[in-house]
Amino acid sequence: MHDAAHGALLPNTKINNWVGEWLCAAPVGARLASYRAYHLKHHRFTEQPEDPDKSLSAPFPITRNSLWRKIARDLTGQTFFKQRTAQIFGNRKPGEVVNGSNAHFLVANALLLVALSVAGYWWAYFALWIVPMATWLPLVTRLRNIAEHACVKTQDDPFTHARTTLANVLERLFIAPYWVHFHGEHHVFMHVPCYRLERLHKSLMDKGYWSRMHIAPGYVSVLGEATNKPVAQPA
Repeated sequence: MHDAAHGALLPNTKINNWVGEWLCAAPVGARLASYRAYHLKHHRFTEQPEDPDKSLSAPFPITRNSLWRKIARDLTGQTFFKQRTAQIFGNRKPGEVVNGSNAHFLVANALLLVALSVAGYWWAYFALWIVPMATWLPLVTRLRNIAEHACVKTQDDPFTHARTTLANVLERLFIAPYWVHFHGEHHVFMHVPCYRLERLHKSLMDKGYWSRMHIAPGYVSVLGEATNKPVAQPA
């Protein structure tokens, strides 16, 4: 959905938008057009007051206890429930990307459930789709948001607008698939498709642009930086 919003998923615009809407956005309750408008505004006003994602990075650094509470809410489905409630009843808070369509979400998921049931795997819809969507997806989305912009000192230089995280094999498998950890590169060249970002990263490193970029050695390092706020001591 992210690449489709940038027109970088498929070369044909109509096919790009159809696939982005029905195969990427609708199944998770989003809408491509509304996400595109939201996300491009984020690119235009990164870390400025007009940035719709500013509220996601503004609270950092936080304490470790605060992060663990957030992780607990994600893994127990509380974050998912809050976002879906906001989506249905329209009480979304700034920074919460739940710009979805209930109708598209229901149609896409009904088709998925029917297809799996016909194939004899109805249980997979709940075990391998709904449960991960309600638990792991909110968590990894949070971790990516932290890695991308939390505690990043943004300057006029576009190479400072986001952080690149050098994810290891396990981090790429469980947190950052599709090269999303090359976020600094993406903010400078936002129309480069995800599968070209690693090559772009290597080219920039060879040319010495590393000195202008925010680069972290891994997600553990980023979380350490984002949770270094001292715990308030009682008076």
